[in-house]
Amino acid sequence: MYALKPISDASVMGALAKAERYRLLNEPHEAESICRDILEVAPDNQQALISLMLALTDQIPHDGSAFASAIAAAARLESAYDRAYYVGIAWERRAKAYYEGGGQGRRQHAYEWTAQALRLFEEAEGLRPAGNDDAVLRWNTCVRFLQRHKELAPSEVEVAEPILSE
Repeated sequence: MYALKPISDASVMGALAKAERYRLLNEPHEAESICRDILEVAPDNQQALISLMLALTDQIPHDGSAFASAIAAAARLESAYDRAYYVGIAWERRAKAYYEGGGQGRRQHAYEWTAQALRLFEEAEGLRPAGNDDAVLRWNTCVRFLQRHKELAPSEVEVAEPILSE
């Protein structure tokens, strides 16, 4: 069996740029792999953790385990703002992917998961650095999503959360 090879510390900045490029090319698996290589040599690299988390959320529509992996990566972020903001993105992307994918309870889950994203963006807004309105922009995107999809509403009865890892 082949073994993974470590990258050098000096290549981390270039590797981060490549990971971003692969995400922009809609190749999240490649971006994820690069981020994991970076984190092997720089385990606390915050930009690599953010890129990894975003690459994983890009995979949510096709990989049931991507959401949990993204949440785990975001938990390693040092900043309370970053944790709230990026976990909010994971919930938002999960909601939209599930809504688009259909399935039983999709309306209730999409609403509840979007509401969870809104709570996290509101938390992030309270923690944001001066001049950073990223959480406000995400909040507004979620609100517009709910406005566009008026069929989404809170569940009147408890709906079991679907198992997405199988």
